[in-house]
Amino acid sequence: MRQTREFLRSQGLPTDDSPVTSTKRFPDGAQYRVEIPSTEGPEVLDAVLAEADARQVPVHRISQGSGGMLLTDDELRAMAATAAGRSVELSLFARPVAGWDTSPMATAPAGGPVAAQARGTEQLVHVLEDIRRTADAGIRSVLITDLGVLKVAAAMRAAGDLPPDLQFKISVQMGLANPASVRIAEDLGADTYNVPTDLSIGQLAAIRAATELPLDVYVEAPDDMGGFVRHFEIAEIVRVAAPVHVKFGLRNAPNIYPSGTHLTPTAVALGRERVRRAQIGLDLLRRYAPDAEGSQLPAPGLAVPVAG
Repeated sequence: MRQTREFLRSQGLPTDDSPVTSTKRFPDGAQYRVEIPSTEGPEVLDAVLAEADARQVPVHRISQGSGGMLLTDDELRAMAATAAGRSVELSLFARPVAGWDTSPMATAPAGGPVAAQARGTEQLVHVLEDIRRTADAGIRSVLITDLGVLKVAAAMRAAGDLPPDLQFKISVQMGLANPASVRIAEDLGADTYNVPTDLSIGQLAAIRAATELPLDVYVEAPDDMGGFVRHFEIAEIVRVAAPVHVKFGLRNAPNIYPSGTHLTPTAVALGRERVRRAQIGLDLLRRYAPDAEGSQLPAPGLAVPVAG
């Protein structure tokens, strides 16, 4: 295997999964930031921020999974204004994709990888239109799952057809899981990358060695993404993956996608518990890595909305 490892080295890629310490940082010198996902609407956003205040949990990024397409114009603007007022990044999913389309393969036993892809030209147009509408509401971060969507959206951003400060957060559902493949997303215009939930500490370190992108790492993963609870690993995750968004999903919780007002009480309760889980994780981080540095708000590099 030596010859292959040496070729990887010649490409600027790591030759193994050694858990080396990262010296890379966010623009402010911090190693980590906190992300609360599945914040499905204005009421949930308000609840998450209120819970964060009560528990003194710093929240740097809020993300959402149902997509801008399932929020009204007023809801989009309300979420943008709230996040802007708190200097917090707000990232909305770019939808639809095949899993919400008429694709039978997306729901077949072997069709999982298809579900996160834009299906055909019309759906490619629809996803790009969802990004455009989200950006028009002042939001400056969108979650992307499809490489073609990423490539075209990055071209639109470069051409001035999308705001130049719009950031592309790559979803865990893209599924790229090794240093060479994550570098492809970086080359195509990604601004941050959510790695698969099951990567070891060494595998995270290898991806970190190959990319300058901030990594988004689930400390706790939803059941349909493995259901891992990795709170005792958070210090090591920060050590090897910095700059890293430590992301607090929730095991043993219902999948509420696509969400709406019929699920608001459930979404609010889940959002509050995610903040509680973040408090647990940060308590353990301070216990085992007391010198780890987190960002203070406002923080450079966050895709904070532009309130209109």
